[in-house]
Amino acid sequence: MNISKLFSLVLAMAVLLTAAPAVADTELVVFAAASMTETMNAIKTMYEEAHPDVTVVYNFDSSGTLKTQIQEGADCDVFISAAQKQMNQLDIASDPSVNTESLDFVLQGSRVNLVENQVTLVVAEGNPKNITTFDSLAEKLKNHEVFLAMGNADVPVGQYTQKILAYYHLDEDELARAGCITYGSNVKEVTTQVSESSVDCGVIYGTDAYSAGLTVVDAATAEMCGSVIYPAAVLRTSKNPEAAQAFLDYLFTEEAASVFASVGFTPIPKAE
Repeated sequence: MNISKLFSLVLAMAVLLTAAPAVADTELVVFAAASMTETMNAIKTMYEEAHPDVTVVYNFDSSGTLKTQIQEGADCDVFISAAQKQMNQLDIASDPSVNTESLDFVLQGSRVNLVENQVTLVVAEGNPKNITTFDSLAEKLKNHEVFLAMGNADVPVGQYTQKILAYYHLDEDELARAGCITYGSNVKEVTTQVSESSVDCGVIYGTDAYSAGLTVVDAATAEMCGSVIYPAAVLRTSKNPEAAQAFLDYLFTEEAASVFASVGFTPIPKAE
């Protein structure tokens, strides 16, 4: 083959390579409440198998911490909170009394209610203090007979626990000073304290109790602490809004719903 023909062949190959569309991987950053760690990791595996061009990257923490990180400019495509409050604080469409800083991070039209959870009372191995219900916990707290783990005030599970304490007319500050309460910065920390029997009991989500194999002795009613709804939304600052919406839509499929239900979440049908 002469030089001229070789050059023509190389040039033709270069043109073909240039014309071929590049397959660009999309990285989706999902901020999700710590209580969703196990389920969302399972869904990540399923989603990436079905969408090989997408890589899902998670950031799990308390919803309050995640909200602050988003507000401070962290890259995030999808936010899933364990309570409405943190989502409302980022949503310009929310009541100004909640979104007090007029933050505008939620992509309008994308916000949905994803799943419902339960607030549960779990006990250390063997239940040495014989805590059987929230009623019995309240009585033992009044008498300073138990050591309770709960979430911090800026963590949804902690806020639900505060409502339960108020329901029983218990003074959280007094109990903390008396050494009856210890805190965790997210629900996983509270779960660990109970698992390690460093406390007598803790208030966590039913899904975390299931994942950790802890004994649930009671579940809070809506009257005690309200409903535990997890909202989700694409963020207005997302670098990949279409891919983010596709992932959010996938969370409502039967495959994803079965994962949520397997650990105790109640999937919420998507409103049409």
